[in-house]
Amino acid sequence: MAANGNGEVAMNGNGATAARKQKGILPSITTSDKHHEVCHDMSAPTVKAQTIDELHSLQKKKSAPNTPIKGIQGTFAALSEEERQKQQLQSIRKTDGLMVYVFLWNNSASLASLTRGTGPKVVKGDPANKSQTNPKVHQHHVAAPTISASDSSLKFTHVLYNLSPADKIFLLANDDLLTNDGLNFISSFDLGVATKIFLLANDDLLTNDGLNFISSFDLRVELYEQAIHYEKGSFITSTGALATLSGAKTGRAPRDKRVVKDDVTGKELWWGKGSPNIEMDEHTFLVNRERAVDYLNSLDKVFVNDQFLNWDPENRIKVRIVSARAYHSLFMHNMCIRPTPEELEEFGTPDFTIYNAGQFPCNRYTHYMTSSTSIDLNLARREMVILGTQYAGEMKKGLFSVMHYLMPKRQILSLHSGCNMGKDGDVALFFGLSGTGKTTLSTDPNRYLIGDDEHCWTETGVSNIEGGCYAKCIDLSREKEPDIWNAIKFGTVLENVVFEEHTREVDYADKSVTENTRASYPIEYIPNAKIPCVGPHPKNVILLACDAFGVLPPVSKLNLAQTMYHFISGYTALVAGTEEGVKEPRATFSACFGAAFIMMHPTKYAAMLAEKMQKHGATGWLVNTGWSGGSYGSGSRIKLAYTRKIIDAIHCGSLLKAEYRKTEVFGLEIPTEVEGVPSEILDPVNTWSNKLGYNDTLMKLAGLFKNNFETFTDHKIGKDNELTEEILAAGPNF
Repeated sequence: MAANGNGEVAMNGNGATAARKQKGILPSITTSDKHHEVCHDMSAPTVKAQTIDELHSLQKKKSAPNTPIKGIQGTFAALSEEERQKQQLQSIRKTDGLMVYVFLWNNSASLASLTRGTGPKVVKGDPANKSQTNPKVHQHHVAAPTISASDSSLKFTHVLYNLSPADKIFLLANDDLLTNDGLNFISSFDLGVATKIFLLANDDLLTNDGLNFISSFDLRVELYEQAIHYEKGSFITSTGALATLSGAKTGRAPRDKRVVKDDVTGKELWWGKGSPNIEMDEHTFLVNRERAVDYLNSLDKVFVNDQFLNWDPENRIKVRIVSARAYHSLFMHNMCIRPTPEELEEFGTPDFTIYNAGQFPCNRYTHYMTSSTSIDLNLARREMVILGTQYAGEMKKGLFSVMHYLMPKRQILSLHSGCNMGKDGDVALFFGLSGTGKTTLSTDPNRYLIGDDEHCWTETGVSNIEGGCYAKCIDLSREKEPDIWNAIKFGTVLENVVFEEHTREVDYADKSVTENTRASYPIEYIPNAKIPCVGPHPKNVILLACDAFGVLPPVSKLNLAQTMYHFISGYTALVAGTEEGVKEPRATFSACFGAAFIMMHPTKYAAMLAEKMQKHGATGWLVNTGWSGGSYGSGSRIKLAYTRKIIDAIHCGSLLKAEYRKTEVFGLEIPTEVEGVPSEILDPVNTWSNKLGYNDTLMKLAGLFKNNFETFTDHKIGKDNELTEEILAAGPNF
């Protein structure tokens, strides 16, 4: 086992399978990339660099600085890494006041006294309300506050606790409490969020005596400093965002995700062909959990976030995220809902806990493991363990999987969709896989944004699950995506982007590290975001497909059965450039437009969707944002301006009043005209010069739909299987 330069531990060794056979150990579960099945790996490939140093060299574009460095005449002097970090730290500190630090000491005694199975206690709230004892500050270490978690063995050395809004930060410097004397408010930073860090001295809670209240301080500054000091590859960009690297993994690892299969989940969850749920047993989960907790306990500090999921106050979930990186803490601060000081005071025991020890690998020889990466979900314990990947999206999507389990049990539909609302209160849901335009079309400057990715549909309407956005950055420009462009500022996390070495300007077209570059920012950074992120029942359900075969119409009105069929199918097509080795269009299907995250059978979610649409009078639409006049390579992509006109016509209701005719094979209802869109492109056969080629391609795609849907035909829904038969009849007929 060896440590690399980024704090990761790599395990070397080959022949895991052979070793298992020789020792008579049960074989590990293996998975493969079978494109004819439903659940595919939607993650980005691993990073192109072979070593950590090579990865860091890709992050910064080399060039001569355009401003001479002080004291150097004629030539430009190169800054050392240490000097560069000092300059970055100076750029985010107020220069005309006291430098504020939080000193952390290693408390080896707390590690030595670790006992497993004890449930420690969270220290929260104003210390003045907890103790009237004067603090003892003569000790040379700070005893660690302990974190309350169900059946937890955690007893960390130092905890940087929560980024939720609060009004005070308690600081220790040189073993003495900072007093008000000589301290100035730090007002040069973003004042929107502050926090409390509770540092304990000699096991006694600090009281108000001698404390300096810095109400304008934002702990995101502290996280910036922690990242720049201790996480190689962390830099401040020219717009103030924190640029970070996620290590060897630059996307999710769905083949390394495991779910504990027990008596309950064995009956409730979707298992087998096409399912994203790969089983593990309770014992193996506990082995990995202990490995993660031991790693976290070995660190001199950890980061703990207490936050919420779901803007609907009646159905929100309390989550706790324990992580080792400031980058991960800031990411989850952005992505989850941030509690108020009063909500934090009453937070109590979380409903779900993540232990993110992603810098440390799992043991590849453990049963059910197939690599050094493992993302393990235990629904009975309501815990998630991450080992062997530092990609922050695993936390976000892991919690989304939890919501896909918990919400349907409350008769609430969880959805992988964008959502916006017009000024008259009309809500639209947008479903679509990568490259279909879901984020672009749901982020409409003329409508309020409820959310861009994850939602719940309850008895009262829709609500966003998250508190932030996770936008793709590849080829981002101010002209195409002004809202996302402007959201990349202080507090935003930029993952795996490349920037100019001296100006720190990001090159969003550069794919040197990965194509899957991302930006994580609070939803409040979008000017037209609706806060709180809730809305009435949707009027339109829009299914987006990027059809690179060029045979689906730009827009079709769907009946209820067709909506369920295409919702379960979750179709789009990969084209060259979206995945290595793809040279011609390739159909891909992801059940419910998010197969990697759903927990129950897709027909469960489809039946709930149909029920809610019928009850509240919502209309289903299939919108093709892909090709017209031929397949990829011969035809051309449908203009975004035309697609926007179609979406506008759906929002305003004019498309409901249009005349329609039915297509062959798929039986789709297509309008004869849409304002602002050439009528000849509305029926795709009109745009093909080679009619025989059109028919052949149409039949090919129809066959792919049929083959894909065979996975779901054995699951009966509705009285006497009536609904299943209706859904099957809504598919291609040939």
